[in-house]
Amino acid sequence: MTKPAKPASPDDYIAQLAEPHRTAIKTIHTMIRQALPGLQPSIQYGMIGYGTYHYKYESGREGDAPIIAVASRSGYISIYGCGSEFAKDAKRSLPKANFGKGCIRFKKPADIDLRALERVVKGAAQGKAKSLAAASAK
Repeated sequence: MTKPAKPASPDDYIAQLAEPHRTAIKTIHTMIRQALPGLQPSIQYGMIGYGTYHYKYESGREGDAPIIAVASRSGYISIYGCGSEFAKDAKRSLPKANFGKGCIRFKKPADIDLRALERVVKGAAQGKAKSLAAASAK
């Protein structure tokens, strides 16, 4: 069995997925594009990233990362960039989700409440924009 080629675009990424993740990721991708039209989608770190920001740690390590990202994993679908400041409200509106430090995971596409996820994604992107503006003002 050959390994699939690395996707060159979000559409390639989605096309390589098996169902039901393909339909779920396509739906989430459409929602994020409509909710955050200013964030350009691209393939970043093997997933679909929306927008980019530059980070630099005190240690000197630096790089670029997506503001929001979505990925299909073998056992779940992940939304990255939704930090802990949004987890409390998101847990109430997304009760079937599993929350990590900076991500939200869904085991089944049927567990995704798209409207609630849209609110979380918008809030996370706005929060990131505010923190980046504050950091650059220093």
